[in-house]
Amino acid sequence: MPVVEETYDIVVVGAGHAGCEAALAAARLGFETIMFTVSVDSIALMPCNPNVGGSSKGHLVRELDALGGEMGKNIDKTFIQSKMLNESKGPAVHSLRAQADKQEYTRSMRRVLENTDHLTIRQAEIAEILTEEIPGEYGTFKREHEGQQESSYPVKKRIVGVKTYSGAVYRCREVVLATGVYLKAKCIYGDVCEFTGPNGLMAANHLTDSLIENGIKMRRFKTGTPARVDKRTVDFSKMEEQFGDERIVPFSFTTDPDSIQKEQVSCWLTYTNEKTHEIIKDNIDRSPLFSGMIEGTGPRYCPSIEDKVVKFADKNRHQVFIEPEGLYTNEMYLGGMSSSLPEDVQFAMYHTVPGLENAKIVRNAYAIEYDCIEYGQLLPNLEFKNIKGLFSAGQFNGSSGYEEAAAQGIIAGINAARFVEGKESIILDRSQGYIGVLIDDLVTKESHEPYRMMTSRAEYRLLLRQDNADLRLSKIGYEIGLISEERYNYVCEKEKLIDEEIERLENYKIGAAKENQDILESLGSSSLKTATTLAELIRRPELSYDKIAPLDKERPDLSDDVTEQVNINIKYKGYIERQKKQVKNFKKIEGKKIPEDFDYTKVNSLRKEAVQKLEFYRPINIGQASRISGVSPADISVLLIYMEQHKAK
Repeated sequence: MPVVEETYDIVVVGAGHAGCEAALAAARLGFETIMFTVSVDSIALMPCNPNVGGSSKGHLVRELDALGGEMGKNIDKTFIQSKMLNESKGPAVHSLRAQADKQEYTRSMRRVLENTDHLTIRQAEIAEILTEEIPGEYGTFKREHEGQQESSYPVKKRIVGVKTYSGAVYRCREVVLATGVYLKAKCIYGDVCEFTGPNGLMAANHLTDSLIENGIKMRRFKTGTPARVDKRTVDFSKMEEQFGDERIVPFSFTTDPDSIQKEQVSCWLTYTNEKTHEIIKDNIDRSPLFSGMIEGTGPRYCPSIEDKVVKFADKNRHQVFIEPEGLYTNEMYLGGMSSSLPEDVQFAMYHTVPGLENAKIVRNAYAIEYDCIEYGQLLPNLEFKNIKGLFSAGQFNGSSGYEEAAAQGIIAGINAARFVEGKESIILDRSQGYIGVLIDDLVTKESHEPYRMMTSRAEYRLLLRQDNADLRLSKIGYEIGLISEERYNYVCEKEKLIDEEIERLENYKIGAAKENQDILESLGSSSLKTATTLAELIRRPELSYDKIAPLDKERPDLSDDVTEQVNINIKYKGYIERQKKQVKNFKKIEGKKIPEDFDYTKVNSLRKEAVQKLEFYRPINIGQASRISGVSPADISVLLIYMEQHKAK
């Protein structure tokens, strides 16, 4: 029977936030790319809260933008409220968050995709990945260990294409899997179970079997979403109004801040109460989370309301954020009240919340369960260890969140393209960006729940601030080919201006003249006993670059993005220098590469657990090996000594 057969360089499976970034990166680098989706209406869909950014997630979006990604630009075009979080704290944890117009975000991203050269969009369900065995040294090999012959790897394969459910074949050199929460998805509330993806979209029910047949290990994860209510039936007088920032800061470094200053919509804050919790407790046996109906593991850091009530029994209330889904609708999102409780229980519990007493529910809350991959199967470039040319990104990798997905997507897309070119993969390490931390954690850690990015996961977070993402990563974006020369030159000039201004302030001295003392007094700062530099004044907690302007008679006219960096770099100089030294030591360990075919069983002094873990994860360097659970510092010392001796021979 005749079937459609086409050939592309790269196939991307999925059109969520990971798939969009992967497809755009590959196509923009000049490779013929086709992106498959179960529905073109679900491109860049936000099935949960329509927002981008938030604590640590804002860092990911800024880094994505610095590499040449699209998410930052798209949210700048479609946000309805924007807010910088954690402003009362240090700059390391400042993080931008914006509420999106849900439909406009999707439409805007779709327009970009549809008008990108070398990119084809196809609505179809991928049912199979097509592979072939790699002959020769990549086949099955066996080793003698403790008298037993055991296989270290399954037969190594390479990707050659994909097949749709209808039988069409798409030949290619690389595939990026970005299936999100669609694989064998089912939506559950109470005893109602619907075999659909989010928002009632079709699930992808056939690809999992093909992946398993090709040696990929799968597992079930779960996430969920709260009910949506009709705005007209909400009593906002019982809630606390949450405003956006007066001065809006863009996500993308290419967006002119003046171009996005506009009227914003409000969000609202209310709380659950003891009555809410009583209803949940009385019906907990009807929750599929606790009845055993849901098999998948849910996210620890974004739990359902029934999870919160059970796990935090001492708390008599929890926050509920009432957030608009967009300007096109009256639907309001009940952030903080995700649930899979039965419909009647949802009605009862939501109506106990102040302001929601008469709220009409538009969509029920539900949990969604889906297939994703087991940990330990990916290389740091997001390629599967045992299937060459097969890359993976997003929730399919066991992460959660739009931002985490998009960040993985661009790296997978870039590396798929570079694979076709025969170039070395782009791998960001933990000292280069939150994206590096995210991927390293996904690759080396035994995660048993959906992974969420947090600032606390980054060891060098004072260096990895959201405000300097362009300075850190634009050079890499330019070398890859996703950042224009004009944009790169601007970043280089910005870096030069920052360095020059810091040097000037470090050498600009002012004396204890009365005029200066009066200015310092007006700023609430102590007087001078001797001459000092402007840089030293900036380091005072109560002062800043902007505040000392009256003392600076030679101040050049610099843009806000330059002066922000000047202020931070001067104010936190001691801490920054300390972290730079830590990074230097980190780089030394990361630079000690481990050969791909290294035989850990030959290292006699390694503990059995360490051998098993190292054989399983196959780390690419000593730094990565040291972060594997079950590998101790003593094991690393043994490994280093063995490698040095082996090298000497």
